[in-house]
Amino acid sequence: MAFEEALATWLVKQRWFAGKGRGLRDLAIVADTEVVGGDPELRHLIVTVSYDTTVDYYQVLTGLRHELPDELQHAHIGPSDDGRQVYDGLHDAELTRTLLAGIAADESIGRLRMRTIPGAAFETGLDSLVLGGEQSNTSLVYGEESILKVFRRLSPGPNPDLEVTTALARLGSQHVAEPFGWIETTLDGVPTSLAILSRYLRLASDGWSLAATSVRDLYAMEDGTGDGVRAAEAGGDFAGEAYRLGIATAQVHADLAAAFGADVLGDGVLRELTEQMFWKLDLAEAAVPELGRYGEMLGDAYSSLAKLRDPIPVQRVHGDYHLGQVMRTTETGWVVLDFEGEPATPLAQRRARSSPLRDVAGMLRSFDYAARHQLIGHPEQFGLNAVAGDWVRRNASAFCAGYAEAGGQDPDENDVLLRALQLDKAVYEVLYEARHRPSWLQIPLDSLAEF
Repeated sequence: MAFEEALATWLVKQRWFAGKGRGLRDLAIVADTEVVGGDPELRHLIVTVSYDTTVDYYQVLTGLRHELPDELQHAHIGPSDDGRQVYDGLHDAELTRTLLAGIAADESIGRLRMRTIPGAAFETGLDSLVLGGEQSNTSLVYGEESILKVFRRLSPGPNPDLEVTTALARLGSQHVAEPFGWIETTLDGVPTSLAILSRYLRLASDGWSLAATSVRDLYAMEDGTGDGVRAAEAGGDFAGEAYRLGIATAQVHADLAAAFGADVLGDGVLRELTEQMFWKLDLAEAAVPELGRYGEMLGDAYSSLAKLRDPIPVQRVHGDYHLGQVMRTTETGWVVLDFEGEPATPLAQRRARSSPLRDVAGMLRSFDYAARHQLIGHPEQFGLNAVAGDWVRRNASAFCAGYAEAGGQDPDENDVLLRALQLDKAVYEVLYEARHRPSWLQIPLDSLAEF
């Protein structure tokens, strides 16, 4: 019982814990599998966290040692009931080799099933390193060969990331990291993804970092005269990469349609979609009263969407598309990551068909974030607002041009839908920032002021 109390205390402090502020009522370990015996020991736990009306599942791989070395102190959870020290076992390279070897061997351990994708070849016996910065999962890099993404919050059923990357790799897409294998269990009677092993993109740069560098270079050119530099003048102009990213995005959408099919959105479903947008707006306005000043503009955009009569194509999409989900590689150009969708969204909704312009809207909002987040606390913030807007417009235009040229729905010809989707995303951002990053709340609010 002492361990479960320590686990609950540790769990709510993790970045990937989704229940912050929801009033945790109860925690229970519902599955406990010994993966490695001895000292150190590795155990796989599935934990339920109960709230007033809902229950969430989490997986925690715990290491146990009689003495915890200094390099693992940061992963300490608490004492076990038998007096050993319990810690986050994913940080222990001595233990995590077992996961890589188990996938290679198609091994089953208790309720855990480790599987290799036919034809996949990857090196085993490598030490792992936990990547920092992730908010929803925990990823281990083995050498410079493979990466194991461990899903922390579980939803019974197949994880879209495994489902999509496997299907796209089968089609020969060069815009996804090749999957090697996975780990699964059975949860609520259905096979449930626990982790996915993929090729590690060791010579790649993430889109957010590349865009942020371009913005930083541009702001550094501002001389304080108020005349304002142009985004095209920056040495690290990002527009070429934005254009190529648009092409890659359209190609991924085409592959998704080929793999999972496509349809059109009927009038009734469109009305339901706009009703959901209005409902989310009401929720956000209640939490952030400042949003009310944009209520009329938002309502007009949603109402215009509801009046559309032309069929709206829908298909499987990424669902949580932004600059942090793409990597620029030297070999194949842009690669898209993390097809699991927004983790807080129910699994059925994440796997449902949607307009591909939802992903376009997400990327356009990400360009806005890339430009504006560096203005927070900047001494020249007021003077740089116009510069930021120019950077956003230039890169959004380049991205949309590439997307349309490669066969995606032309954003210019679907401006009512795209505008509503962008605004819906901005409303979501307002609520998210108010709850999790109040210092960033001004980013989506300033964006709404310029729509």
